[in-house]
Amino acid sequence: MGQVDPFATAQFSACPACAVAPLAVMQARKGLKPMAGPRPEKIMLSVPTAHCAACMRSIETALSARADVVQARVNLSLKRVLIDLAFPVDPKNLIQTLAELGYQAQVLDQGFLSSKQSDKAGDDLLMRLAVAGFSAMNVMLFSVAVWSGADAATRDMFHWISAAIALPTVAFSGLPFFKSAASVLRHGHINMDVPISLALILASALSLFETLQGGVHAYFDAAVMLAFFLLAGRYLDHRTRALARSAASELAALEVADAHLITNGTETLAHILTLNPGDHIRIYPGERLPADGVILDGQAQIDRALLTGESLPVFASQGDPVAAGEVNLSGHLTVQVTAAAEDSSLYKMADMVMAAEMSKGRYASLADRAAQIYAPMVHILAALAFAYWLWVLGDLHRAVTIAIAVLIITCPCALGLAVPSVVVRASGRLFKRGVLLKHQTALERLAQIDTVVFDKTGTLTYGQLQIAADIDSKLLHMAQSLARHSTHPLSKALATTATVDPLPITDLQEEWGMGISGTYQGQPLRLGRAMWCDMVEAPQTATYFSYGKDKLLIPFQDCLRSGALDAINALRAQGLKIILLSGDTPLAVADMARRLGIETFHAHQRPEEKLNFMNNLAATGGRALMVGDGLNDTAALVAAHASIAPASGLDAARVAADMVLLNDDLLAIPQAFAIAKTARRRILENFGLSLSYNLVAVPFAFLGLATPLMAALAMSLSSITVSLNALRVK
Repeated sequence: MGQVDPFATAQFSACPACAVAPLAVMQARKGLKPMAGPRPEKIMLSVPTAHCAACMRSIETALSARADVVQARVNLSLKRVLIDLAFPVDPKNLIQTLAELGYQAQVLDQGFLSSKQSDKAGDDLLMRLAVAGFSAMNVMLFSVAVWSGADAATRDMFHWISAAIALPTVAFSGLPFFKSAASVLRHGHINMDVPISLALILASALSLFETLQGGVHAYFDAAVMLAFFLLAGRYLDHRTRALARSAASELAALEVADAHLITNGTETLAHILTLNPGDHIRIYPGERLPADGVILDGQAQIDRALLTGESLPVFASQGDPVAAGEVNLSGHLTVQVTAAAEDSSLYKMADMVMAAEMSKGRYASLADRAAQIYAPMVHILAALAFAYWLWVLGDLHRAVTIAIAVLIITCPCALGLAVPSVVVRASGRLFKRGVLLKHQTALERLAQIDTVVFDKTGTLTYGQLQIAADIDSKLLHMAQSLARHSTHPLSKALATTATVDPLPITDLQEEWGMGISGTYQGQPLRLGRAMWCDMVEAPQTATYFSYGKDKLLIPFQDCLRSGALDAINALRAQGLKIILLSGDTPLAVADMARRLGIETFHAHQRPEEKLNFMNNLAATGGRALMVGDGLNDTAALVAAHASIAPASGLDAARVAADMVLLNDDLLAIPQAFAIAKTARRRILENFGLSLSYNLVAVPFAFLGLATPLMAALAMSLSSITVSLNALRVK
């Protein structure tokens, strides 16, 4: 394996996310022309490693103690901190404050993301549900009074009071169903909301007619209870969808909107939409590249982990290509633009993700597929009941009453609750095991998988290098002392293992692209590449050390994530095939596969290759669970049959995934698979219960043996039965 250049001449962060600067944050330091428009008063940072109340207190206390911060508020569920500024601040300073606490951070587009936080649809459903529930309780009180023997004027008064409560309630709470039904009917189609709307309208209309005529029976309670149970199912369904946002859109939070454009020797800030191929731009240390291009001048370490998954940065100099989204860790670069804006790597990746999202969007839940058959049957049964009894009795009122009873008793309340009730129950079980369910159909799809595809860096591992062997302590101590003066990831990993005080090393010097040297006790020391230390390169990730004639190979390996080996073994025991898919080097991937006992693995996988792999797997009948954490995994996560991302992963990956792993323990994945299989059984059982209920109840309603009130009570009983069965998910 080719050894990457282990040393650089400037300070940089080992974490690419921490090195990301937002737009125009270096204007004051570089004396650049300021951007037009108001300066930012708020900054939003993603803090993926924050996970508890103690983290929240530490972050808020440290940031609030700064003179330039008015207030800092942490959202643990989104793993973000919103910072109110006293005056414009370079966000790198805020990131550094968090880095000193041990938290990685990156800047997000607060304006873009804040528009996605509100859940107006959910709030609206919850409000209508509350109104329906409150009204149902009150109307039921009057109904009980009527059942208890109230008659004549007292009964009529109770009916009118019930009408005054129920009619506005049905109009208000039933609006989501009415609007949906009207929309599909305008286009010549029907859905589940059509029979629901008919049942609500006809039950209310018949009850009002009975009240006007001074009739004995009114069914306002049936209409309001129907609205309540239907809204409960609709709201549960909405909550399972609420966390699913577009991963393609989320990538916009990582885009660099401005570039340092060089025109006739003058540097100004220009929006990336104004960049053209051939333009020259300047990239400073710590900045993310805004466009694809070729380096004209300068040399630097480039971190490509977000795009390729490579665990170590690569050395790039004049003539080397670079891509939008990569991070310049060191050195000043002048780059000639080859592709910008919609033609850049980030945009192409967003396009891939969007295409995969649209493909997944075609997946219909079991409830949706059942509805395609169920909705027409409901209308046919109600129409047949109306026609039959009108023909037999010649009584329009009686025929309408029976038809309404059929509509209510066949109303898809139980069917509507069959999936959401199980999903909510399973979601709670999964959450206790550290898995957050985000997508409505994720459980169904997770239960169907036959293959699990893992990313390597950041997923099976922590992305933190550690020494892979026991090494002579004297030479290691010298190497650690010399490594303290370098900022390369391998050197930093080496230095952090030191347990004793550093040795006094003098004559420190770095040679670009080779390594660092010094003198100790009159003998030269070198740390860096194999040729720099006059050694033979090893077939693994390593750095090399020489002290006079003494040589030392220092091999490294990535730290396995907690429970990784146990999770792999458990998944294999459940009959699932395991595949390792990584953008890292072949030797690093092969070593990881050996450590975990994975037989099938692929290295050097770019984002489009990962996407193609998942698509090809699906084309051959495979149903894979993708587990990944990086930008390079986003398209594959969306394209997979089901997907999981660690909470420590990139925000775009968490959004793309169907589930988020909230803790470090990968053993939660086989546990989630087991819960998903149980949940699928409960969903199918609920469909069976719903079908059985209809087979028994519908004949009673069709034969005129059930009033609309009896139908409403039967419908409520079926809904409760389905909900109780969902509690059996364990």
